[in-house]
Amino acid sequence: TLEEWLMAAEYILAENNFQVMLCERGIRTFETATRSTLDISSILQAKETDSIVMVGDLEIGGKEIVFMAGPCAVENEEQLLVIARHVKASGAQILRGGAFKPRSSPYSFQGLELEGLKMLDTARQETGLKIVTEVLNPQEVEMVAAYTDILQVGARNMQNFSLLREVGRSGKPVMLKRGLAATLEEWLMAAEYILAENNFQVMLCERGIRTFETSTRSTLDISSIPQAKELSHLPVIADPCHSSGSWRLAAPLSRAAIAAGADGLLIEVHHKPAEALCDGPQSLTPENFDRLLETVAPVAAAVNRSVPGADARIKE
Repeated sequence: TLEEWLMAAEYILAENNFQVMLCERGIRTFETATRSTLDISSILQAKETDSIVMVGDLEIGGKEIVFMAGPCAVENEEQLLVIARHVKASGAQILRGGAFKPRSSPYSFQGLELEGLKMLDTARQETGLKIVTEVLNPQEVEMVAAYTDILQVGARNMQNFSLLREVGRSGKPVMLKRGLAATLEEWLMAAEYILAENNFQVMLCERGIRTFETSTRSTLDISSIPQAKELSHLPVIADPCHSSGSWRLAAPLSRAAIAAGADGLLIEVHHKPAEALCDGPQSLTPENFDRLLETVAPVAAAVNRSVPGADARIKE
């Protein structure tokens, strides 16, 4: 674990040798996927060029990095509109917000459901932002699709095959999050269920996997980003907030994800994180979201990508 690594360094420091550096060389997980070992179908590998998912007139998978920003959960209309206006002004192209919340505890806030969807639609009409929100079961796909531009399949539902087929049949763009402990092969095979319904508007979302490390909520698998892009033609989004569980790690993980080839970032933003009904510790304030955009712009430029308002953000 991170603690064991740091305690090992402490042995050296205890000998009054402070010329110490740490080397991250990767940790052992259950992942063994390579191109030669994966049983990937012709749909995922049929294209020689990367797919671009079109959400209205917005490209996901093109040169410009896409930012999906907003609260973890829709709490009320005022909260949502305050955040939506700010992320729109900052350059985000998509508003994220959960109307249905699959929580670990049945006693936690479960979302506003239909009322939350209507609030997202209100925010879309006022700001012009596209909307991404999660759908939890096949019976609700039609209802959620009426209020959103992108259907999100969450980590806990990555292998809900009935749901995967139904979102595939919807014809809507779909963002498929990696499961809590899913291998790369399992993740890609889940995407195949959607593609098999002739819905090719699919993007993947790396949101961190469960490892032996306890210093973060999950471990963002940076290596999965280039691997998923090599093994498929689908755009890949990174979620640095859910993976780390800490807003302080969002910016450095975002830079790493973009450097690794991520096509977009899913960022939690809340104007009052301490009062958030869901995941406040991993939510950025609007001001910290602006700082994140500033710090990722030079990295995007270095890998021949861009962020909204890049010229103004890249400082000499």
